[in-house]
Amino acid sequence: MEEEPTIDAERGRSLEFHGGPAISAIPIGVFIVWAVFQSGVLGIGDTSGLVVGMLVGLIAGLPFVRGDWKAYADAIFEGMTQKVAATAAVAWLWAGMFANTIQAGGFVDGLVWAANAAEVGATLFPAVTFLLAGVLATGIGTGYGTTIAFVTLVFPAGLLLGTNPILLFGAILSGAVFGDNLAPVSDTTIVSAVTQNADIGGVVASRVKYAVAAAVPAFFAFLIAGTTMATTAPATGSGVTAGAAWGLLHLIPVAIVIGTAIRGRHIVEAVSWGLATAFVLNVLLGYFDLVEVGVSDVLVFMAPESSGLAATFDTAPLIGAVVETVPAGEAGIGGSLYNGAVGFFPLIVLTLLIVAGAQIMRRGGGFEALQNWLLERVATTVRRAEVTMVLGTAMVNAMVTINTAAEIAIAPYVRTLGRRFNINGYRRANILDANTSALGYIFPWGGGVLAGYSAMQTLPDEYAWFTADMIVNPAAVFPYVFHGWFLVAVFLFAAVTGFGREYVSDRESEEVSRV
Repeated sequence: MEEEPTIDAERGRSLEFHGGPAISAIPIGVFIVWAVFQSGVLGIGDTSGLVVGMLVGLIAGLPFVRGDWKAYADAIFEGMTQKVAATAAVAWLWAGMFANTIQAGGFVDGLVWAANAAEVGATLFPAVTFLLAGVLATGIGTGYGTTIAFVTLVFPAGLLLGTNPILLFGAILSGAVFGDNLAPVSDTTIVSAVTQNADIGGVVASRVKYAVAAAVPAFFAFLIAGTTMATTAPATGSGVTAGAAWGLLHLIPVAIVIGTAIRGRHIVEAVSWGLATAFVLNVLLGYFDLVEVGVSDVLVFMAPESSGLAATFDTAPLIGAVVETVPAGEAGIGGSLYNGAVGFFPLIVLTLLIVAGAQIMRRGGGFEALQNWLLERVATTVRRAEVTMVLGTAMVNAMVTINTAAEIAIAPYVRTLGRRFNINGYRRANILDANTSALGYIFPWGGGVLAGYSAMQTLPDEYAWFTADMIVNPAAVFPYVFHGWFLVAVFLFAAVTGFGREYVSDRESEEVSRV
C-alpha cells in the first residue's frame, strides 16, 4: 500500500521556532494554564479575562520565532479570518437574539406553568431538559445555539422550580452534545464526514448506535442525580399564573426553526424565520404594543434628555415606539435584540484569538509533530490506532476549544491513520466527531460552556429574582455533562473491544457531497 505524505504536507511550514515545533504550542499552552488558574483555581468565570489570557499567550510566543516576526503576525490574522470562527460567531449572535425575543414573550413563565401542570418537579426537570435540548440540537444542528437558547429560556424556569443549577446546566450542555454529534446539518457532522470521504447520510446512520449507547445511561444519570443532589428553594417573584400558558405558543417559532433547518436551509435563515415569527406572536399576545408601549422590549434607543431632537422623537407616533429620553448617564441601546447579541462579543473575540493560536501551532509544525509521533511510535495495531484516534482528538480539543476548528486540525491524522489500517470512513468519521462534539462542552474553557455562561450572565438583568450567585461557574459544571463523558467512554470502549469496527472492505461509502 502506498504511503501517504506527512500530515501537514499540503499546508506547508511557514513558521520556525527556537526550540523546535513544540514551541509553537506556547500560545495555546499559556491560555490553558491561564484558564485553569482563573476558572478552576480562583473560581473566576470571566470570559473577558480569558480574552486577556489568550492575548498574553500570543504575545508570549512571539520572542521564540526564528527570523522575521511578520510571519507570526500574519498567521494570527490568517487564523482569525478562518470561516470556522465566523460560523461560531454568527450562530451565537442569531441564537442570542432569537432566545431573548422569545424570552420577552413570556416563554419562561409558560414553561414553569407547564412543568407545574405536568407535575415535573425540580428532581425530574434536568432529565427532561436533557431530552428536550437533544431534540432541539438535533433539529437545528447547532449545539452552541441550543445551549444559548436553553440557558436563556429553560434555565430560569428550572430555577423557579428549585432545580439544582449546576446539574441543570450540565443537562443543557449534554443535550447540546447529543445534537451536535448526531444532527445531519451539524457542522461537526459535515466536517467529520467530508474529511474522511464518507457520505453524511451513511455517517449519521452508523452513528446512532453510539449516540444511543451514551444517551441512555446519561438520562438515568440525570434522574439519579436529580434525586440525590441538593435542590434549591423555588425562586419567587415570577408571578406565574394560568395566563402564562400563552407563552407556550412560542413553541411555534421553535418548531419553525427546527423544520426549516431539517429541510436543509441555512441556520441563519432558519433562525431569522423563527425570530420574525416570535416578534409577530409577541405583538398578537400583547407583549409588544405597537401603539402605546412600542417595541422597546425588542429594541430601544435611550437618548440623553439634553438632546432636543430625541425629545421630539420620543413623542412621535411611530418612532417614539423605539426612542426614549433618559438621564445622560443612562443613555445607550437596549432591548432583546441588543442584549441577545452584545453579551457574546467577548466570547466572539476569544474564539477568534483561539483559532489564531491554533493556526500558529499548525504553521509552526506543532500539530504535525504530535500526529506523526503518534503515527510512528504509538499506533502499531488496529486497536492501538483507534485508541490513539480517540485520545488524539481529546488532546487537540483540550487545546483548540472550538469543536469544529479542533476537528479540522485533527482530521488529516485520523484519515491517514485510518487508511493505513483500512478502517472504514464511517468508523473514522464517528471517532473523529465524538470527542469534538463532547469535549467542547466539558472543558471549562470550551466554546459551548462559555457560550452558555455568557448567556447566563445576562439573566440578572432580565429577571428581578435572578441573583448573581445563581450563575454557574464553568469550572463547576464539567463533572455533570453526563452525555459528553459517556460518549467519550463509549468510543474508548469501542476502540479497545472492536465494538462497531468496520473496515474498508465491509461496505463502500456513497459519493461524498462536498460543502
